[in-house]
Amino acid sequence: MPETKLEPRTPRTEPAPQQPKSHGLALKDRRHLAVTGVSRVISCDENTAVLETPLGNLTIGGQELQIGELSTQSGQVQLSGKIEYLQYAENQQSGGGLLARLFR
Repeated sequence: MPETKLEPRTPRTEPAPQQPKSHGLALKDRRHLAVTGVSRVISCDENTAVLETPLGNLTIGGQELQIGELSTQSGQVQLSGKIEYLQYAENQQSGGGLLARLFR
């Protein structure tokens, strides 16, 4: 029987939880919006933009909306157009269905 070498076990460590990015909004004259802490742009058209942020999905509604600048590295998004509303919705976790929520 061939001899096998056993490697010493190293204790398993849990990865450190990621700190949420900071998130901010700067609106000027209801025409120019700067958003920081954006994880991704979910959708965007001339009337609505949906951005994923650490505080939930941010929906921006208005007219003639355009993304002027987008930096995926820094999480900054610049929008222009007539901004009519900003609305947050909680991020949905994909943890299964009703049963998964019941047995947490």
